Amino acid sequence: METKRNIIFFDDTETRRHLLPLTYTRPACHLRVGITTIEEKWRALLGAGHRYSYLTASYLKVKYPTVARSHNLMVAGHVVPTPALAEQVLALRHGDALLASDGTLVAFNGAASEFDNRTWSREVAAGDVIAITRTYHIFENNAAVLQSDFEALTVGRQSAPLPPSTTLIGPADRLFLEPDAVVDGATLNTREGCIYIGRDVEVMEGACVRGPFAALDHSKVRIGAKVYGATTLGPHCKIGGEVENSVFIGYSNKAHEGFLGDAVIGQWCNIGGGTTASNLKNDYSMIKMWDYAAQRFMPTGLQFCGLMMGDHSKIGVNCMINTATVIGVGVELHGSGFPRNFVASFQTGSPAGYNTVALPAFFAMAERVMARRGIALTDVDRDIFTAIYNLSDRYR
Repeated sequence: METKRNIIFFDDTETRRHLLPLTYTRPACHLRVGITTIEEKWRALLGAGHRYSYLTASYLKVKYPTVARSHNLMVAGHVVPTPALAEQVLALRHGDALLASDGTLVAFNGAASEFDNRTWSREVAAGDVIAITRTYHIFENNAAVLQSDFEALTVGRQSAPLPPSTTLIGPADRLFLEPDAVVDGATLNTREGCIYIGRDVEVMEGACVRGPFAALDHSKVRIGAKVYGATTLGPHCKIGGEVENSVFIGYSNKAHEGFLGDAVIGQWCNIGGGTTASNLKNDYSMIKMWDYAAQRFMPTGLQFCGLMMGDHSKIGVNCMINTATVIGVGVELHGSGFPRNFVASFQTGSPAGYNTVALPAFFAMAERVMARRGIALTDVDRDIFTAIYNLSDRYR
């Protein structure tokens, strides 16, 4: 019989700050890389019979509580698991710490005080791991993780049939359609990677999709869209125009023409028709991007890096977004010209100037947006956004 364990997904404080604005509203384990979130991957590998909770920022703890016992299995929420890594975690004895080759703490088995003090009796080597320590690591690792997720989700299962109106280029075993998926008159190319189409997903006529690609339940790829890998749509997303190597965490739309590439989009975001976000500098030089932890623009080592967008942010029609722009939570952008490369949370305006969004106005809009998907803005959500609003003063 499997032992029921008390598993806590912990946020490394410094890493969480580097992952802002995406971790303003969620623990790191709720970030989506590949097809599923990091937490969903861990749960699938560790087993469903355990108790799971979180150790994260204090203002998130009502929504994501910590359930500590005298003996806990602490798991890093920013580390993407593999079957071998999960086996090592489950094999840890009391007092054992599992460390990656770069020193990253992957997991610890023991008392809360031992974890807090970083005192352990034995170190176990995990080797190299995929650790999401910067927002751009999400799209950098999306292709490889998407492939492994595809294999785990589809092993031993039969894909729903592809209708004759859709053209498939490449191996058929790299394509999987869940029941109720609708794909009519589209072109799907699996030569360079797998394609996963979730339940009640619609890929409309004229859309061209190249793998690796995943669309989760109730998402839509609109007429004539051009989608390059590695792209992931979380649940209830809409995309149109041209999208490349981008991850939508969920409940967000870029439904019209315009380009988005090498980007990560939070929840409840909207990008207006005709808006284009650059992912390459004119001089092809290496890109710097705003880092919340460093409080300045930091080198990424990347030549391609696009938009990083926090939850509940909106961009109007025909806007221009510069390379590696970071947009916080609750931002509203509009107007012509390029906004600055970092826009702090709860700002509204254009390149001509910005004002602070009043919280009551933000809550009213969030309620309207979420109600369209049958989801209510709770008092707990309001408290979280109020805390972020107060925190973000230092970043304006």
